[in-house]
Amino acid sequence: MQVGDEYTSHLTIGHLHLARTLGSGDLLVLATPAMLALMENAAMQCVAPTLPPGSTTVGGHIESSHLRPTPMGRTISATATLREIKGRKLTFDVEAYDGEILIGRGTHLRFIVDRDAFVQDL
Repeated sequence: MQVGDEYTSHLTIGHLHLARTLGSGDLLVLATPAMLALMENAAMQCVAPTLPPGSTTVGGHIESSHLRPTPMGRTISATATLREIKGRKLTFDVEAYDGEILIGRGTHLRFIVDRDAFVQDL
């Protein structure tokens, strides 16, 4: 993995992704938590192929704006770009789009962890 790596995830907005369904609002538009989950997915996928065997990443922090509403049925994308690597700490720039329209932008922090050790203490 190296700074500048990027990955784009896609989502077609269905009933399960709506603000009214998730309880983050009462409108039939993309819920902010669903947009954030897509951003996290893009970051996870960005580095997954380059991780050591037995490792994964977990989210530690996400901060994002949600700039525009998006109705059900639209396909959105989220791109994560690896901005910084500090040991096990990875920082990403994340953006979400509805076609060419920017709908969200922010930063996301992930940590590289050993899968077995991480869930052992649960």
